[in-house]
Amino acid sequence: MSRHSGGPGEPQLPDEIGPEQEYVSMLYDRLDRMREQAAERLTEALRSTGGTQQDRSQRDSSVRMYADQVERFSAVENGLAFGRLDTDDAARHYIGRIGIFDTSDDYDPLLMDWRAPAARPFYLATAANPQGVRRRRHLRTRQRKVTGIDDEVLDLATATPGGHEELTGEASLLAALNAGRTGRMRDIVETIQAEQDRVIRADLPGVLVVQGGPGTGKTAVALHRAAYLLYTHRRELATRGVLLVGPNATFLRYISQVLPALAETGVLLRTPGDLFPGVSARRAESARAAAVKGRSVMTEVLAAAVRDRQWVPDEPLEIEVEREVIRLDPETCRQARDRARRSGRPHNLARPLFDLEIVHALAAQVAERIGADPLGGENLLAEADVAEIRRELREEPEVQAALDRLWPVLTPQRLLADLYADTDRIAAAAPQLTADERALLHRQPGGWTPADVPLLDEAAELLGEDERAAAARVERLRVLQREYAEGVLEIWQGSRSIDVEDEDDGGEILGVTDLIDADRLLDRQAEEDRLTTAQRAAADRKWAFGHVIVDEAQELSPMAWRLLMRRCPSRSMTIVGDVAQTGALAGTPSWGDALEPYVAQRWRLEELTVSYRTPAEIMAKAAEVLADIDPDLSPPRSVRQSGHPPVDRRVSADRLAAELVATATRAAADLDEGRLGIILPAGRLTELGAALVAELPEAAVGDRPELESRVVVLTVAQAKGLEFDSVLVVDPDGIVAESPRGRSDLYVALTRATQRLTTLQV
Repeated sequence: MSRHSGGPGEPQLPDEIGPEQEYVSMLYDRLDRMREQAAERLTEALRSTGGTQQDRSQRDSSVRMYADQVERFSAVENGLAFGRLDTDDAARHYIGRIGIFDTSDDYDPLLMDWRAPAARPFYLATAANPQGVRRRRHLRTRQRKVTGIDDEVLDLATATPGGHEELTGEASLLAALNAGRTGRMRDIVETIQAEQDRVIRADLPGVLVVQGGPGTGKTAVALHRAAYLLYTHRRELATRGVLLVGPNATFLRYISQVLPALAETGVLLRTPGDLFPGVSARRAESARAAAVKGRSVMTEVLAAAVRDRQWVPDEPLEIEVEREVIRLDPETCRQARDRARRSGRPHNLARPLFDLEIVHALAAQVAERIGADPLGGENLLAEADVAEIRRELREEPEVQAALDRLWPVLTPQRLLADLYADTDRIAAAAPQLTADERALLHRQPGGWTPADVPLLDEAAELLGEDERAAAARVERLRVLQREYAEGVLEIWQGSRSIDVEDEDDGGEILGVTDLIDADRLLDRQAEEDRLTTAQRAAADRKWAFGHVIVDEAQELSPMAWRLLMRRCPSRSMTIVGDVAQTGALAGTPSWGDALEPYVAQRWRLEELTVSYRTPAEIMAKAAEVLADIDPDLSPPRSVRQSGHPPVDRRVSADRLAAELVATATRAAADLDEGRLGIILPAGRLTELGAALVAELPEAAVGDRPELESRVVVLTVAQAKGLEFDSVLVVDPDGIVAESPRGRSDLYVALTRATQRLTTLQV
């Protein structure tokens, strides 16, 4: 496979760059026209007054569609076209981020979407299996300018000795791997490898597990799979949506630019702590407390906690109504409770049945008292009179207060907060837990932790949704409607104003805010079904997604798996992770243990075995830790060497802060570009982070560090899924000691670097 490259220090191809630049410029001209046409249609849709309800619904659908097009066409600006295939029949096919067609000539493709089946040879063709491809060309661009070319002639007779024949686009791949990090993940659409392509284009139905070690591109594969599925199965997924779950907010910010760059903006990104509408769980708690909450036994605890709120008093309750006292005896309460439970309805939905039994019992007492025949005959009240007594009793504040004590209408938040705050409630609901485990559940109100979210979801299932919760949901939807309306305006304000013929003035330059404001647009979208799919899904706990993708899935607890399975009844899921990197105490020990309760053996496994990020020198060091975790596990094979062996330094405990600052300063100075990641024990983040910031003001430290800073200080949990050019691991023994799964945490820390690794041993 012969290669020609326009990279630094390699032969340039000036005669080839000119024609390529001309073609790429033509594609950008066509993209600009497409964007302008979408913007014009957006403006027309915004100006439309509509007529019938159907007309207004169609108009609002058009607003969403054209706004989405404007956004998508803007998102693919960088690297619009990145490849070309020359086939054996002398045809040329350009490959890019979206498809562009020649509308004047039989709709022939000018640029082929990378997800199209015909584009697949760009990623799979080799000299041994050229798939009808004679030459594969990678185009390197900066903004709209072609800056270089890498060619591969797929010919076994001229294959380069020593080349990695299993890699496609090797020169472009290595250039991307060696480039400095920016603090945001870049897409790999130009350099997808064969084993990654197999996963990305796997069939939609069922549960696909992608197991891969550090640097194998699991996250990138998951994101590109989301884009591919939306392209290939848009009809099925457009109405149900795709949910992508990442481990933390820092990670979601890190990957946030990838899908828009792939022309997909409709995927809902969430952390496990954001999967219960109206709750953003950010409160910290101990790993042991999170582990207890993550166990499947918590389903029994919560069910018992709900039953405990269905109270039967030990003594009769006295209820004063119009200066008369009615006695409600325990047996009547018990019978009403048992009848309501036998209905099988969730707690809140069974409340009306309980109320009915109690009010009937109370009304019978009142009727007996006021309608008794002085001569001992039948009650003098007619049935209509008794019915009126029941109606009046239901409206009595004292009766309502008694019903609320006996069978309160609960939100998941109230149920859980009341449980945590009361040791007696915990003891009653969780006799199967040890005293120490029950103590871990006890806490005062003040925010939610990520481990609480699956419990809130479970509680919601047990309680059912009452009218107040439904009203709150409607209000959340209205907030989202306003955000959407304002988002449409913001999209258009970022584009140029356009010439609009005006009947009164004969023509003027109008922006969208001249045509409609957010409130008027909001009025046009008052119905829930006019929201985008992602907005509706974000606000609806019962939303059933068309597909769910989970990254770092090994960290999910059994309770978190239970929540996710509710979000995807079809069980169409892509599960991405590495069980060797499991750090959470309630995390996944094996994929079978996690999935078989829900899908039995009906899941399939794909493994990524090649590490693109982690150089061989660093992987060799990490492999020693992996062998301690499980001798049967094998590290992924690195495709390159960095030329920088890992550096181990031992320092005294009293000199750690000073040595850390000095080492970090030198490491940052050695970076011409890129990022330095400093990973340290969570217990030392405050102390050592403060020392670093004092000497390196550019260092970013905190719960959500700014990843675009040149120096970023993180715990292992914050570093999951991230990568840096250079990594400094501080106190490896301290990282191991912090958790029973500390060696898995150390394995994660050691494999974040793309170039250099330094460890400071205490």
